[in-house]
Amino acid sequence: MTQNKRIVIVGATSSIAEHCARAWAQQHQQQTQSETQQFVLLGRDQEKLSAIAADLSVRNPAAQCEILLPDFSSADSIQQTVNDIVAAGTPDIVLIAHGTLPEQSACQQNLAMAAEAMHINGLSPALFAEAFAGPMQRANAGTIVLVGSVAGDRGRKSNYVYGAAKGLVTRYAQGLQHRLAGTNVGVVLVKPGPTDTPMTAHLKQDGAKLASVEAVANDIVQGVQKGRAVIYTPGKWWLIMMIIRHLPRFIFNKMDI
Repeated sequence: MTQNKRIVIVGATSSIAEHCARAWAQQHQQQTQSETQQFVLLGRDQEKLSAIAADLSVRNPAAQCEILLPDFSSADSIQQTVNDIVAAGTPDIVLIAHGTLPEQSACQQNLAMAAEAMHINGLSPALFAEAFAGPMQRANAGTIVLVGSVAGDRGRKSNYVYGAAKGLVTRYAQGLQHRLAGTNVGVVLVKPGPTDTPMTAHLKQDGAKLASVEAVANDIVQGVQKGRAVIYTPGKWWLIMMIIRHLPRFIFNKMDI
């Protein structure tokens, strides 16, 4: 029997989230053909969400998809949306994957842009997780998966606004893991390195080496299944960021990163 029967994906139109959903749909189809799999897809683009739902139903004919369009910037909308979702049953997995990759230089020149970037990449994911945490703790079941970033491990001049937001996600996930320790509710923090998605197209044009989104999604799905607390993907980023985190300031400040 599969454990992935009801999956909520916040930011379902993100490339990483979409590929995770595909993997879960195919996994469920291989494990059982008799049980219904339910996806609740949250995003801001109805057309894209509908296309993803149609794709999932092809990959797993037993899959049922619900589409929701909450206001990702409103705490009230987030709370009401989560209330409606959990009223229909406790999710087995909640994947929180929405975000943007802002231009650091633009954020330095425009405080409104910096504030929006910090909210959508940091505060909004934490609020979604917090809204789900209470009901899942009461049910003593399920797994919350938060997609952070290696950028949150140490502030760097090239992306410190984005990194600060992802640093918030890291600290929040650590606190939630501490709160839920000893329960049957899992909390997984994902830290992808630069990944080949539409969000990073400009990095690819500049010659950056990016991980494939399929490989990153596979690492997430396998890590969730194994109950890992932190997933660096690709795995080499664990070592890279450990070194960067521990570099003395006088050396770090000379680096152009």
